Amino acid sequence: MRAMKMKKAITISKLLPVVMMALALSFTGAAHAAAPGITGTAFNLTAQAAYLNQPDGEQVYSWGYGCTTSTGVSFAPAAIAGAACPTMQVPGPTLIVTEGVSFTVTLTNNLPVAAGNTSILFPGFNVAPSGGVVGLLTQEAAANGGTVTYTITAPTAGTHAYYSGTQGDLQVEMGLYGAIIVLPSAVPANCNSGLAAQNLVAEGAWGEADFRLSHAAYDHPETCYDREYLFQFSEMDGIIHRTALAQVQDPKRIAACEGGAATAGCPLQVPTEPYKPSYFLINGRSMPDDMDGNYAAEYPHQPYNGNPHMHPGEQVLIRVIGQGRWEHPFHEHGNHVRILARDGNLLRGVTDSATTPDLSGLLMFTTDTFPGQSFDGIFYWTGRGLNWDAYGHNPASLDAKAKLPCTPDANGYNTSAPTAINYYEWCQDHNKPLQVAPFGDVAAGGPATLPDPNIFTNGAWYGGSPYLGPDATLRAVAPACSITTNANCSSQQPSNTQANPPNERGYAFMWHSHNEREITTNNVFPGGMLMMMLVDSREFVINEAN
Repeated sequence: MRAMKMKKAITISKLLPVVMMALALSFTGAAHAAAPGITGTAFNLTAQAAYLNQPDGEQVYSWGYGCTTSTGVSFAPAAIAGAACPTMQVPGPTLIVTEGVSFTVTLTNNLPVAAGNTSILFPGFNVAPSGGVVGLLTQEAAANGGTVTYTITAPTAGTHAYYSGTQGDLQVEMGLYGAIIVLPSAVPANCNSGLAAQNLVAEGAWGEADFRLSHAAYDHPETCYDREYLFQFSEMDGIIHRTALAQVQDPKRIAACEGGAATAGCPLQVPTEPYKPSYFLINGRSMPDDMDGNYAAEYPHQPYNGNPHMHPGEQVLIRVIGQGRWEHPFHEHGNHVRILARDGNLLRGVTDSATTPDLSGLLMFTTDTFPGQSFDGIFYWTGRGLNWDAYGHNPASLDAKAKLPCTPDANGYNTSAPTAINYYEWCQDHNKPLQVAPFGDVAAGGPATLPDPNIFTNGAWYGGSPYLGPDATLRAVAPACSITTNANCSSQQPSNTQANPPNERGYAFMWHSHNEREITTNNVFPGGMLMMMLVDSREFVINEAN
């Protein structure tokens, strides 16, 4: 489980110039992602209209689910600062519940009268509706100004979607969708011991908090994880949203709607074909907005971000839902994603135990997410395969950190000292310089502080160091440099082209849609469905509390 193979389809020399950069993102600041949401057994939601901010300056008229009030709402993870549940947000509030526990969702319809009824579908759940009016589907709906209550039981753990079951081609497009995370009722014992427990020791040693909702994604010993992130992919056709706004504000329609939603001339008549989306969203935001903080004030109706971080060796659970009308092929650079489940259903493989079947664990180079579908997967990165010491060890250095040992475990990783900077280092590359036989603009044997462009991308994306950690460059290239006294170090400082805090020196892997149009905003690149996975040294505290 811990020793996943690095990607073989693209060679390291071809992969790195495009997607692996020392961290230098001026717009990321200290904002990190998580899987924020609200918890409980009774959720009171409202559907209403507001505007979504986009990086091209547009405010897109939309509809969304929100909390009727933030009073009494319980937020998770509890450590995230500034948590809020506005009366309209896109995506809707992430509902966090427990496997086998019944919960209720009461929906109040505060959409414009012309929008008519609205409802919520909960695919994969046992649902008993009460109140409301009969919908076109089996789900009861809330009339304008009215309510409907759904009593729901989550049969199994996993990640699921919820969305409007009324005139879905318009209402889902307008933003009426959200996620449900179902936590396992029991966490397998191995998820609280061994390497899983050691990672908590490592986090604690550097002052990090644990932002997981659980220690396992499912009631299965192969679904342990160390970090988690939720990403909801969707798109918006600006023409549809502008047409809906124009009709809602039309004085003749407003007058007709005074007689009720069913009055002739009141219901919206918004064509949803041909469909030409111009905004492509991760958690309701486009890049670079998706890398600002959770609950950032500049996005009052888009509280969730998309800016994942990790340390080498951590098992990162990614929960992904396709919430739009298009299929979104998404590429997570740096490694394959091991798919654990789809729509809350574990992908079980060959049984080698009478009680615990293995997971089949498909490794995907590009993950596919279809409308309404979800998956849970594990992303994993250790530095194995780089063929140089990413931690900048140097036996000749005066710095004690440059001489840290690397003791391989049975899988070849340094896991015996979880409090060390190089916890989970791939020991086969220990003490290896960046370039033993360099080419291009480096004339002699490595290591080198400025690698040639065939190895790393320079410029604004380059953080000035090919190593993990703020002092790693000094350790690697300066035998006479003393970190303690700063003697003989002045000429060895990295180029510092990044705008981020100097202690955040790691690798940035571009995660983006493989549909090229979807990484634009109104056909302007970069934008859309794009974010970064930031792999940071243990020295950098990943604080997901914003």
